[in-house]
Amino acid sequence: ADKQTFLHPMHQDLHYFPFRPADRIVCSWTAMERADEENGCLVVQPGTHKEPLKPHDYPKWEGKANKLFHGLLDENEKSPRVHLVMEKGDTVFFHPLLIHGSGINKTPGFRKSISCHFASSECYYIDVKNTTQEHLEKELIEMVRKKYNMTSVELR
Repeated sequence: ADKQTFLHPMHQDLHYFPFRPADRIVCSWTAMERADEENGCLVVQPGTHKEPLKPHDYPKWEGKANKLFHGLLDENEKSPRVHLVMEKGDTVFFHPLLIHGSGINKTPGFRKSISCHFASSECYYIDVKNTTQEHLEKELIEMVRKKYNMTSVELR
């Protein structure tokens, strides 16, 4: 078990969504087991939901990172962080621009959670060409093409 694969670098969920408006999207994150600093609980940077979408890519870590687990390219290490210690069943809701991530599980146990995103029917698809999200779209399309042996893939 490569412990780094349990890390999710600091990121904004909106990076993964080719639709808008951001204010009509919400994430729910539910702890299925107690989550604390020892097992790598959710870490958030309060107030960052008021900032724009920032550039993301794979973290510059030694070893491997989970596929599509992108992180902020220019992370502000001095920005205040809050570790969300949660009991089994606790749920937190947050904006898709909130900068957040999770740490390494340093215990022999688990850190299980369920994360769901909800978007209003008012949301609409955006073309991500020439945006910070364009490289993510290309990577996703290439993965789908290989996995399903497809010659073309169209996101809409």
